[in-house]
Amino acid sequence: MKTIIVVGGSKGIGKAIVAKLVSYCKVINISRSAPSISHDNLTHFNCDVTQDELPEIDNADGLVYCPGSINLKPISRLSIDDFKEDFDINVLGAVKVIQKYLPILKNGNSPSVVLFSTVAAKLGMPYHASIAVAKSGVEGLVKSLGAELAPSYALMP
Repeated sequence: MKTIIVVGGSKGIGKAIVAKLVSYCKVINISRSAPSISHDNLTHFNCDVTQDELPEIDNADGLVYCPGSINLKPISRLSIDDFKEDFDINVLGAVKVIQKYLPILKNGNSPSVVLFSTVAAKLGMPYHASIAVAKSGVEGLVKSLGAELAPSYALMP
């Protein structure tokens, strides 16, 4: 049975991913709060990827990075701290998680890394400036990792 690490699996898209995955693989969820889902195939670690040390995990076949952070405000009300928060969670958090778990993914069978973005990063949307900037960084990270790690890994934005 495959093991998938999900970062941000307590709410939203991440929660839906965890709910689907637990039916056919082991899921290790890392998030600031525990998901409302309970299942024999689910292990949860309480962790804020921007602050805490990441948990030790022995093996995994895949990584899904889908943390929730969004500051929906007009540009006139967005602070530099809002931009920093979205960037820290989405880009620097992804880098931290990938650096930590890439060595164990190398031991998996056809390892995959999935990082979530948003349509706002491509199209531009009102009140989405901060998250659009952060998710554009995620897309750049995926492209760079793809060039560096292919064909050993499947990487998907």
